[in-house]
Amino acid sequence: MRTLQEVLADWEAVIGLEVHTELTTLDTKMFCNCRLSHDDAPNSNVCPVCLGLPGALPVPNRRAIQSIVMAGLATNCEIQRHSMFYRKHYFYPDMAKNFQTTQGPIAFCMHGHLDLTVSGPGARERPMRESLAADGVTPVSRAADGSYVVPIRILRIHMEEDAAKMVHIGGEEGRIAGASESLIDYNRCGTPLIELVTEPDLRTPEEARLFMEKLRQTFLALGISDCSLESGSMRCDGNVSLRRRGETGLGTKTEMKNINSFKSLHDALEYEIRRQAEVLEEGGVVYQETRHWEPGRRRTVVMRTKETADDYRLFPDPDLAPFDLSDEFIEEARERIPELPDARRERYEASFGLRRDDAAQIAGDPTVAALFEEAVTTAGEKVAPTVANVVINLLPAFGHITAAQAASVSALLAADAISFAQAREVLEAVDGTDADPERVVDERGLRQSTDSAALEPVVDEVLDRCADQVRQYRDGNTKVVGFLVGQCMKASKAAGVKGNPKLFNQLLTARLEA
Repeated sequence: MRTLQEVLADWEAVIGLEVHTELTTLDTKMFCNCRLSHDDAPNSNVCPVCLGLPGALPVPNRRAIQSIVMAGLATNCEIQRHSMFYRKHYFYPDMAKNFQTTQGPIAFCMHGHLDLTVSGPGARERPMRESLAADGVTPVSRAADGSYVVPIRILRIHMEEDAAKMVHIGGEEGRIAGASESLIDYNRCGTPLIELVTEPDLRTPEEARLFMEKLRQTFLALGISDCSLESGSMRCDGNVSLRRRGETGLGTKTEMKNINSFKSLHDALEYEIRRQAEVLEEGGVVYQETRHWEPGRRRTVVMRTKETADDYRLFPDPDLAPFDLSDEFIEEARERIPELPDARRERYEASFGLRRDDAAQIAGDPTVAALFEEAVTTAGEKVAPTVANVVINLLPAFGHITAAQAASVSALLAADAISFAQAREVLEAVDGTDADPERVVDERGLRQSTDSAALEPVVDEVLDRCADQVRQYRDGNTKVVGFLVGQCMKASKAAGVKGNPKLFNQLLTARLEA
């Protein structure tokens, strides 16, 4: 098969996503009072509603409705005052009543959008000559570095209930094919689940990956889900078709089902785009079907022919009255929305002077952002870029570092009292304890001297015995200053002075340039 770049030079990929997110921060299920937990013993959190027993009547979860309204407001959706639940019929053991309660044509949230920033190597997946957004209307302009911003429209976000968990014993990669038996745990059945459906506005696997990543950050900030791709509380179906560049009609799409990682989403779409191009270029036919991504073999395989809406025999659920959301209910949901990642990133850039990438990385995780802000409050705003450096590049390697400890280490770094390598050593020593980093630095003799007068004799001694390197520097080889800094560090240690490499660099450069 040809590479993705070669394929996208001739073909345009049309991609839409369906992102399923369980509302894991709620206490109870969508239509009953059963405890919401997937860690308990199998089938211990069930009732007549979960099990679809005759005569059992569902009662909607008010907090779940509030959560989906928050999700809609955060993604610029129109909140529909009037909507209702439908029955979506299918026959499979993961739903004992043989239908799923979901929403019909009008969902709680309709017609939203998210602006997607694409940068770095991934921006090159979209051909540079392409000048229009996916909707064919909104201009897409590229920055000097090749990055661009594209609006991705959201068709709807609707509420439904999750199905039971099935465990296939003996099958390949946990699939039913080849399994000797299948086990069912109805604890998950009835879990509140929101499904976000995009318009087919995405054009590259990287755009799809970034969209799902941004959506996860948004839902985490809202506090409506843990958004764990590993445990399945957030998962994605990717739909893709191809058309020749310049054409406006849509090709036949295939669906990649239940993708549970950002990398798998990108790789599955990339493979499917390349596969479809090969089929079409050889005169074959792409069939509308559901496919499964096999990470180990790095390919998609057919699961089944894709169902149509008529196959589900949708009709309004007679056991659930239509919803009429009041203005007061919607405003109550709006007031619960915290600062969202994009706004937080912009504040970090404006208030703390953080680089855009650093600000975005911190702002995208509520837990990390809270620790960062507490550490900045302790250390002072002037130290914020150093705090960001510590949070991004050092803390992920440790289990539990408090904001106070992060602030202390950042202040030591900003004052050039310790090096980055020493900061790692200090954090390792205080990890999981309430120890003071300052005390660890002093007890281990790590504190570096920032007294220029004390270090100048060391610099003079090194320059005197390194005449060859001095001559090389003055002949234009400025890289030798690194060697000279190393010599200064060794000499200062021998003299009982803990030298500072940054200060040594400054003193050496001043001497050499004089």
